[in-house]
Amino acid sequence: MSAGAVLYAVADAVATLTLNRPESRNALNGAMCEGLLKAAVDAAADENVRVVLVRANGSVFCAGADLKERQGMREDEVRARRLKAFAAYDALERLPLPTIAVVTGAAVGSGCEIAAACDFIVATPDASFRTPEALSGTVGATQRLPRVLGKRLAKDLMFTGRKFAVEEAQRAGLVSRIVAAAELEAALAEITQTIVAAPPGALRLAKRCIDQGLELDPKGALATELLAIEENLARGDWRAGIGAFGERR
Repeated sequence: MSAGAVLYAVADAVATLTLNRPESRNALNGAMCEGLLKAAVDAAADENVRVVLVRANGSVFCAGADLKERQGMREDEVRARRLKAFAAYDALERLPLPTIAVVTGAAVGSGCEIAAACDFIVATPDASFRTPEALSGTVGATQRLPRVLGKRLAKDLMFTGRKFAVEEAQRAGLVSRIVAAAELEAALAEITQTIVAAPPGALRLAKRCIDQGLELDPKGALATELLAIEENLARGDWRAGIGAFGERR
């Protein structure tokens, strides 16, 4: 995809998915849902891609669902549109390789869902997060944020629609890093270069263990890691990593 609601590009083993409706503050519409889903599928199928960045054009990461699109829709059309969004979020979340949301400006509703579907968030000081769905008479963004923030803070945000500033979001564990806008590209280059240089199989196994382990009891989580260890040993590329470590030492 070279044009449209979502741009997709690959360079140096980094796939970049860019929300591209700046004239609408990157409000999520059906075309953007389809673009995110296709881009995630393309990234997963490309063996050369080692890491995915999710970014946005313009001063706002995503202003939430495109309510103009929803005007005049029948109930079944609204339902179908919502299911498209869920499929897009799920495709991002299920990517087997590392994914990083780069949040500048506001992430509202659907924007929070997109960012939270990624493995971690790098944000600039002007970033903020809001989930005002319930105050607008609808339902959404009720699943991922409680898992990250805990149910009480997630309810506070949902019931009041208040602005969740980036510093508080970092303290609560939603944002991993806050980077000055002037330093953002250099920081992203450092992060992606580190990931690209790492053994891709080990990173994918680590991601799988963390994601699946959180859904299991401690015994089941340990079994998941043991299975990953066996898979890693059988593949044999761990030897190269051990050898490289010895050479550096």
